Amino acid sequence: MAAALEHQTLTLGTDDVALHVVTAGAADAPLVILLHGFPEYWGAWRRQIQPLVDAGWRVAVPDQRGYGASSKPGAVACYALDTLADDVMGIAGHLGASRFSLVGHDWGGMVAWHLAAREPAAIERLAILNAPHPASFVGFALTHPMQMFRSTYVGFFQLPWVPEAVLGARDFSLLEAALTRSSRPGTFSDGELADYRTAWSAPGALRAMLNWYRAMPLAQPLATPIQAPVRIVWGDADTALEAGLADAALCYCVDGHVVRLPQASHWLHHEEPDEVSALLTEFFGEGASTPTK
Repeated sequence: MAAALEHQTLTLGTDDVALHVVTAGAADAPLVILLHGFPEYWGAWRRQIQPLVDAGWRVAVPDQRGYGASSKPGAVACYALDTLADDVMGIAGHLGASRFSLVGHDWGGMVAWHLAAREPAAIERLAILNAPHPASFVGFALTHPMQMFRSTYVGFFQLPWVPEAVLGARDFSLLEAALTRSSRPGTFSDGELADYRTAWSAPGALRAMLNWYRAMPLAQPLATPIQAPVRIVWGDADTALEAGLADAALCYCVDGHVVRLPQASHWLHHEEPDEVSALLTEFFGEGASTPTK
């Protein structure tokens, strides 16, 4: 990677959470924030950073709370959607951007959907990778039995302690399998998997990661139409999320469209990094403007 990466720790929010954030690109360039999902960390976006910087963006990639080198508060309430959205606003504020673009995958996409609905003045453009809109997911699952079946693991994650023990057993073999068995062969290298195991091994990490799921009952999904232009990039070979969830999310977009990658799985930004990067830079380039400070 040619772009210089700056690692910093920001203390944000009323609970003084410390977030590890990686930035790259010129400080006066327009800002785009990339949000990872479960069970990843900032490194999930390594292949997208350089193309975005080359396209003229300042890129910020946090370890979201509970992940990687960021704080891991123990209380479930610390992972409510509004709190997670507040973290993103805090990052943008620290970097001096009152308006920015946003990318989210998986749980990062759920946070991105929520923030774009809650803070329309802050979001320039929104890109979502295989993440359902929070307001559409339950209704879709109730009317699509296969999605309900695919989501049974969410109920298991609500249990205390047991999921931590199961996912952490045998050097995180089940958590590693969640990546490798649901992606195309060879998607995750041995070195990348070792980095993931290091992140999962941090004290309190498994509990914090699972608390994102345990906080779901605290969420109040917003059905407010999203004003920013939205590009949904969807890997149709996703084994956890049905392709119809992308269309269901469009109901909440004033100006949205779906780009489908038929052969890609849930881990499309790993499997098709060049295509995903091109789709992001093209979409954000359509709205390129003088950065708002």
